[in-house]
Amino acid sequence: MMHGFGNMYGMGFGMGWGWIIGLLFIIGLVWLLIRATGTHQPYHYPHHHSPAASQDVKSPVDILKERYARGEIDKEEFEQKKKDLQ
Repeated sequence: MMHGFGNMYGMGFGMGWGWIIGLLFIIGLVWLLIRATGTHQPYHYPHHHSPAASQDVKSPVDILKERYARGEIDKEEFEQKKKDLQ
């Protein structure tokens, strides 16, 4: 009697392929963690010059014009601050 060692459905088959299933499980778990944390994306530093970032930056004169348009400052203050900036 072989006690199931030669049986394809017994311990012999499971022990031969069990490590592969465990390995695939660990690989899948690592993949899920990487996807969940977003570390698969390249690093993005906000100080890099990109077209989108340069559009968001306003000059001091532009900000001054916006303040004047909103009525936060009057014409005299606008002219004085503009002169100081230039």
